[in-house]
Amino acid sequence: MDDTTSAIVLTVIGRAQQWIRHDLDAKDDAIRARAEETLAAMIANALRDGAGETREA
Repeated sequence: MDDTTSAIVLTVIGRAQQWIRHDLDAKDDAIRARAEETLAAMIANALRDGAGETREA
């Protein structure tokens, strides 16, 4: 992963909403999977759109 990609991923993770952060730690597999899928979609969108610094996640 290059520096730009790493920066994009870190930006998205830093902007992740509190419910995503909380649900990533859930014991319930369905809740955790929803949070993982949401975060993955946010990261994929930011990577597709470029730097992603102007869009709120």
